[in-house]
Amino acid sequence: MTDLFSPLQIGALDLPNRVWMSAMTRTRATEDNVPTEAMAEYFAQRADAGLIVTDCTAVSAQGKGVIRGPGLWRDDQIAGWRMVTDRVHRAGGRIFCQIWHCGRVAHPGMRDGEMPVAPSPIPATGDFFLPSGRVDFPIPRELRIEEISGIVADFAQATRNALAAGFDGVELHGANGYLHDQFLQDGSNKRSDAYGGSAENRARLMIETTQAMIEAWDAAHVGVRLSPSSFLYGMEDSNKQETFGTVIDGLNGLGIAYLTLLEPNAKDAEKGVQIEHVAETFRAQVAVPLIVNTGFDRAKGNAVIADGKADAVAFGVPYIANPDLVERLRADAPFNKPDPSTFYGVGAKGYTDYPTVADVEPA
Repeated sequence: MTDLFSPLQIGALDLPNRVWMSAMTRTRATEDNVPTEAMAEYFAQRADAGLIVTDCTAVSAQGKGVIRGPGLWRDDQIAGWRMVTDRVHRAGGRIFCQIWHCGRVAHPGMRDGEMPVAPSPIPATGDFFLPSGRVDFPIPRELRIEEISGIVADFAQATRNALAAGFDGVELHGANGYLHDQFLQDGSNKRSDAYGGSAENRARLMIETTQAMIEAWDAAHVGVRLSPSSFLYGMEDSNKQETFGTVIDGLNGLGIAYLTLLEPNAKDAEKGVQIEHVAETFRAQVAVPLIVNTGFDRAKGNAVIADGKADAVAFGVPYIANPDLVERLRADAPFNKPDPSTFYGVGAKGYTDYPTVADVEPA
């Protein structure tokens, strides 16, 4: 029976198992967005994952929206990521870089006064963390249509930079309320040009960006992440099944290596999701390997794979506290308890200091 520990081929990679490390922001890069030695240690510790996907990594200075988040638009950032990929590969792992533009989910206070950009001048909901405290999101500047090709080109260049940095592939972050998700959903996209209106037009940026990434490398090294049921940062759409079905059809046609779909989390459920079971809803439509994320444990992960509803499972928070997650899942061993106060920040505490099963002496 196929389960979490069965091998899987994704694009050009043969993976030893179907336990993926999900992309998670951890803010351990430098203040000027360069990957660090601590990041190399952190990812290498987790090299037994079928595939590691990195923190969201900005494709440009305009695209960054996280303090101490990594980037991939300068030579020093490429060199920093090369240190990370070398360590992961020496440990026997495989690693994709998740590339990203934050869109409206940013603040001029971290961008030398530059306003964030978006498909339409509609602010994100919630608040933004600055060193001085939490602040409201501003009304973003609406992107001019002639600017959009430059953003697509930034993703193509970031893909080439990822190849130069030694990554095994790249993932487009099209989820969680960031720029591509903002264009896709009609609650944040009120445009009347070729990038607004119909679901096909709103999916255009996602498809054009993915195509550019493929041309910069190839389809076997490009994945995409979507979140059909997320309300994060005020995301909403009048018909999520039509909208996400449209973009999935477009991505199928490009032959990407995989598609990751996020299931709704507890906060999404409180708001009343349109699509309660994402993988089950879209499984028959997805023509590439399907990865699911959010709320899975050993039993649920094995079941969703055995039932054919997904090909692999990405784990987030469990990987923060359990560098040897594959071993723990295989042995059905207890998990370390994560410390949410250290999810974001600096230093080794709560980042590279969680013990493995082998580190813990028997009682």
